[in-house]
Amino acid sequence: MKRPERVVVIGVGIVGACVGWNLSRQGADVVLIDAGRPGEGVTDWSFSWVNAANKTVSKSYFDLNVAGMAAHRELARTIGGDSWWHPGGHLRWADDPAAQVRLLNTADLLASWDYRVEVCTGAQVRSRLEPALAVPGDTPVLFCPDEAWVHGRRLVDRLVGRAVAAGAELRSGISVRDIGTGADGSIRSVALSDGSRLDAGAVVNAAGPSGSRIAGLIGRHLPMRHEPGAVTRISCAQVPVRRAMHAPHIEIRPDGDASVVLHSREIDALIDGGEDPAELARLLHESARHVVPELGNARIARTRVVNRPIPADGFPSVGSVPSAPGYYEAITHSGITLGPVIGRLLAAEILTGKRDELPADFRPERFPP
Repeated sequence: MKRPERVVVIGVGIVGACVGWNLSRQGADVVLIDAGRPGEGVTDWSFSWVNAANKTVSKSYFDLNVAGMAAHRELARTIGGDSWWHPGGHLRWADDPAAQVRLLNTADLLASWDYRVEVCTGAQVRSRLEPALAVPGDTPVLFCPDEAWVHGRRLVDRLVGRAVAAGAELRSGISVRDIGTGADGSIRSVALSDGSRLDAGAVVNAAGPSGSRIAGLIGRHLPMRHEPGAVTRISCAQVPVRRAMHAPHIEIRPDGDASVVLHSREIDALIDGGEDPAELARLLHESARHVVPELGNARIARTRVVNRPIPADGFPSVGSVPSAPGYYEAITHSGITLGPVIGRLLAAEILTGKRDELPADFRPERFPP
């Protein structure tokens, strides 16, 4: 297969950055386009938990996320993980008996799929892992030691820097207005908001929440969910936790030396009701201090509501679209976990024309015209 003359990657969050870096380091002519600043959209406002334990709805989806975890470890070895890669595991527990039974059933399923998981007590967790937690001593807690969290914006910065050093061009603060196609539907050009037009042999739609709009520029229907999420960063003199965790009603993780990230699906449910973001942040902080009392003295720094890039059936849309030669999709929630593996697989598909079987269940053509 002949390589495309130029690949335009639309959207430079974690997924687009991984695709662009993988292409550029293999000698492709790459242009990275972002309407804002790379890594400062959904990537920067994600819980950023690298895992497969929460992806057990199907074995193929679980396997893809396990591959994503492995790709992260390989990426850290390749480009250095000092500023962005934070292994150390993940903790999860519940506060009602029915939810605790579901967690233990999940632990059994994960173990049957050869995924490392330990069932600890709250007392063991406080003794061995997180002394600042206010988890009851006899509460069962799942510990997945191979999981991690990622500082997404720093990872994107590093990948973009390496891509540019390899010859890629970055255009930020510019949006895509149109995609030109030939009579056979193949990609020919990309028109930008600054009035310029780029000749292109391929386009990668990694536009996250704007993915449906970009797909529409070639007449493709990509149905997506409306699923907003609120994330709050709180500042503290000393971060009292060392790893990501899902406690009852609240998700907590470190975010560097003086910041902690908070998120909650329960709080997300209030967003469409018009709740003020400042009140969402207050509720998140209130829940967090019940789990980690030391966070009671922390200060709310920033809060943002973003729409998650989730195709309508909840699964990624990854790969080429046969009806539009040269058009590829890389739209997914769990972009933090899946970015490195999607970047590797999609770059290989673009450059060789060969489709890997790993994402076979998540091909774009499952959505009808």
